[in-house]
Amino acid sequence: MTARVSTYVLDSFALLAFFQEEAGGLHVRELLERSARGEVTLVMKTVNLGEVVYRTEREFGLERAQEVLAKIAEYDPVLAPVDRELALTAAHLKARHKMSYADCLVAALAQQLGASVVTGDRDFQQLAGNVVIEWLPANGNS
Repeated sequence: MTARVSTYVLDSFALLAFFQEEAGGLHVRELLERSARGEVTLVMKTVNLGEVVYRTEREFGLERAQEVLAKIAEYDPVLAPVDRELALTAAHLKARHKMSYADCLVAALAQQLGASVVTGDRDFQQLAGNVVIEWLPANGNS
């Protein structure tokens, strides 16, 4: 019998915490390293990849954003596309909760995969009971 590999959906908060060496960044590093060893599966939305890159470029410049993008590629998380089902599930969440559509896509993906969301973004508290959250310490980076 093979052990089931846990799946985690990374919110942009988690990757920004890692790259900016903020609270929770060490836990994200551990997950990235465990993923590289095949112990866990990390998934993220392409929308969140873009969010990490634009926020990094805005705050630290294009060169740093390109470095971050290259580092993410090294860790090779699964980049999940937005299909019709996921878009509509996220739309349903967005209609009922005051949170960004990008966050709703993360939550919908986690529901679809039976995965945990890794984030420190307190907007996800609204989804308690609907989505499993692995909480990182918040830095005001939601």
